[in-house]
Amino acid sequence: MSKVIRPAGCAGSFYSKQKAILEREVAVFLENSSQLNDVNEVYGLIAPNDAQYVCGGVAARAYRQIIDHDFEYVVIISPSHHTYFEEISIYNGNGYQTPLGTVKTDKEMIEALCGQHEKIIASELGHEPDEHGIEIQLPFLQQILYDFKLIPIVMGNQDSENIQLLTDALLSVFRGKSVLFVASTNLSSNHSYQQASTLDKTAINLVNHFDNRGLEAEFQSGVVEMSGGGAAITVMNVSKKMGADKAEVVLYRNSGDMANKKEKVTGYLAAVFYS
Repeated sequence: MSKVIRPAGCAGSFYSKQKAILEREVAVFLENSSQLNDVNEVYGLIAPNDAQYVCGGVAARAYRQIIDHDFEYVVIISPSHHTYFEEISIYNGNGYQTPLGTVKTDKEMIEALCGQHEKIIASELGHEPDEHGIEIQLPFLQQILYDFKLIPIVMGNQDSENIQLLTDALLSVFRGKSVLFVASTNLSSNHSYQQASTLDKTAINLVNHFDNRGLEAEFQSGVVEMSGGGAAITVMNVSKKMGADKAEVVLYRNSGDMANKKEKVTGYLAAVFYS
């Protein structure tokens, strides 16, 4: 039986396609990041999903928090940037490829999740080669964890119904297991530097207060702009139910901090949910 592996569609655009360069860049980002002292167990992360040269430092701050932690499974939840669909799509292939190698999916867990609700489907929808939301997270995970099984989830519709049913499904399948949940999302986009900083403060405060219900209300009403708001809220929901009692935004920047362009910027947040 042939194995279907999703190719590294964003290598050479969102991050380096050369293995040695990518390894070095990820290592430098991680070395320049600080780690919280009081972390016992990590349950979830929020990390940005833009090109590595603009948001790699922010993403690294999230991933720095899992150094010296081990996980059997990593569930990455991302929005779909190019294709709209109603369902929640889990990749039906055998793995995701990056220049650092192939990360294998866990077919058994994916099947179990799809069995929880008809709107959770095994599919290539949202996993096309030009969709970067999950792929951009993998080099950090590959560098830190080495060996883990991937559950790549793309939310088409990020409404309250999908957030709730995905939360319930993840809790049903992964409770008691060694698992890390990652939300792949950016914050506001196409605003001025000052507007973005003001807009994103609401999201930062809600995440810092571990207020998943407040974040959902503000996301659904449009007050909070997050490309993957549904992903972030789901990860907060599940982390809290699994045992996380603390949340911390470990870094916020926007693209204007890394470039001279301050007219239209994108906001980036790194957060950790832990005990």
